[in-house]
Amino acid sequence: MKKPVLYFLGLLVLASFTWANQPEPATSPAAKKPVAAAKPVPFTVEKLHEGFNNPWGMAWLPDGRLLVTERAGDILVFKNNKFTGQKLSGVPQVFAEGQGGLLDIKLHPDYAKNKWIYISYSKPVEGGATTAIMRFKLQGNQLVEKKDIFLAQPYLKANFHFGSRIVFDKDKFLYFSSGERGTQPKVQELDNDHGKIHRIYDDGRVPQDNPFVNQKGARPTIWSYGHRNPQGMVYDAATNRLWAVEHGPKGGDELNLIEKGKNYGWPKTSYGINYDGTILTEYKEMEGVTNPVRYWVPSIGPCGMAQVTSDRYPDWKGNLLVGALAFRHIARVELNGDKYVTEEKLVEDIGRVRCVAQSPDGYIYALTEGPGLLIRLTPTKS
Repeated sequence: MKKPVLYFLGLLVLASFTWANQPEPATSPAAKKPVAAAKPVPFTVEKLHEGFNNPWGMAWLPDGRLLVTERAGDILVFKNNKFTGQKLSGVPQVFAEGQGGLLDIKLHPDYAKNKWIYISYSKPVEGGATTAIMRFKLQGNQLVEKKDIFLAQPYLKANFHFGSRIVFDKDKFLYFSSGERGTQPKVQELDNDHGKIHRIYDDGRVPQDNPFVNQKGARPTIWSYGHRNPQGMVYDAATNRLWAVEHGPKGGDELNLIEKGKNYGWPKTSYGINYDGTILTEYKEMEGVTNPVRYWVPSIGPCGMAQVTSDRYPDWKGNLLVGALAFRHIARVELNGDKYVTEEKLVEDIGRVRCVAQSPDGYIYALTEGPGLLIRLTPTKS
């Protein structure tokens, strides 16, 4: 073989190797306007409590108490950022196996008037367990007037991928996520509740303007579908946008803008692969599928999510804070409208960040596993 041919083949091999080893792009192909990144905000990390096992959600009562859920089935009571030693009684029995247990907690936006509190949990049922939404009131530290207002159907034996975050929008509709429970192909079908984000009234009734409410055989509470396991969700009141993060398989975690009736692809499309390294799907995009605004390869393990609206962090206003279980940090994600701009890692190696929340007085709090911490990010003067 002549030298020019060898040289040409060598260039082809080099080009192929270079292309194959390029890192995955971090955003979907949608164009974005260039925006200057927000300034880093100097802050200190205050460790307010240690000793949690698997904390999952938190919510502040108007009297200043903080309620923290533990996946095993407890709701712990804090006051002035210290554990009071008290737990709420009357918590429903939970399916505390695998990834199941007591999950999110959220106050009704009109809590001052109606006193309703909501929890998501994996409920033990005949045939296994299911994602449930319960509402209740408090009488002292006792749960009263308890009622399950949603049970995901059908019931399954799987002990993983329950979801489940709860948010309210400006019209006080309740949205929550339900994981796919390993039912991969069924996620694309509308006759089941798994791998979906749902929308209901605060008492469990079905809004008649839900996208599939009049479709024969479809579950009427479905708002969007094609999800794997969404464990973070936040409503942006300023723009009326609903955001969610969900776990991919090996790679392909997603940040999605959740819109009415949209299909988010799982398992037909994914930026990830199977855990054993085999190909899950050859498609990253597909007609009729809404692309993620941001995806992560390798997986960060996105969980709880909050939006910064506080004046305490002026340079972070509008940013999303995403807890990373696998990479043990908080990802501060900057957006330009509905487009991804950039990202910063906060509190690296703090632990598996399960929940991020903004308190009524404007501070950012987070819950971590391994170690089990309650922390606060307190801005400092630069």
